[in-house]
Amino acid sequence: MTGLRYVYAVCRPFGTPLQAQLTGVGGDPPRLVPHRDLVAVVSHVPEADFAEESLRAHLEDLDWLTAVARAHQGVIDALTTVTTPLPLRLGTVFRDDSGVRSMIEAREENFLRGLDRLEGRVEWGVKVFLESEPEQAPERPAPQPAAMSGRDYLRRRRAQTRSREDQWQRAETFATRLHANLAGFAEDSRLHAPQNPTLSGHRGRNVLNAAYLVPRGESEAFVEQVERTKDDSPGLRVELTGPWAAYSFAGEEAAGEEPGGEEPAGGRTAGEGTT
Repeated sequence: MTGLRYVYAVCRPFGTPLQAQLTGVGGDPPRLVPHRDLVAVVSHVPEADFAEESLRAHLEDLDWLTAVARAHQGVIDALTTVTTPLPLRLGTVFRDDSGVRSMIEAREENFLRGLDRLEGRVEWGVKVFLESEPEQAPERPAPQPAAMSGRDYLRRRRAQTRSREDQWQRAETFATRLHANLAGFAEDSRLHAPQNPTLSGHRGRNVLNAAYLVPRGESEAFVEQVERTKDDSPGLRVELTGPWAAYSFAGEEAAGEEPGGEEPAGGRTAGEGTT
């Protein structure tokens, strides 16, 4: 089959086959491109969609990008069940297998170092949300002797502002304490920028958005640590996701960029900044 090579991840060789029905980006089943002590997991994608100019245009299409991201994640999830993958950036594409092997050779030491660090470990995500205040049922209007004065109105507004500030301070204190506890339990942690509720679709205001690197064997204990906090602070919601491949801890090894910014022989790396 012709087409460009879409690269999902780099791994050490593994013997367990991937699911027979697994498909990747564009519906093409992933396959392995071995080189020395590493393998790249790739699939064929059409040049019409993934050539540089076409890809840049597609990155403005949220539906297309979402479909690609889901297919990419599906392959990474399948890999995580059989080995430790080092995920590459979404949209990493090369002209042919030779370009993929050249990329592996140029970055072999970085890849091996990253895999050594991540071996037997998974990523867990923890988010804390300050729930929106419940809507109050409208009160029956009571006869008022006079309209509210400007002074009373300002007093009420100041009280509402103080209440919101108190809620936010309580949420930040809870999130800080929770992160310190979980970071001490995990081998490593990353704090990500809070999610925009308009884009993420989550209810409430995101106070904590963190990732934790945890040995597989200690994952159950880590989950219990999180579960014990869920009822500690009314009005706050704690969400746990995972286990995932360790995207947040792959570092420069998986950034999809050649050392010194050079284009790899026989191919290119596209989609920079799309993770």
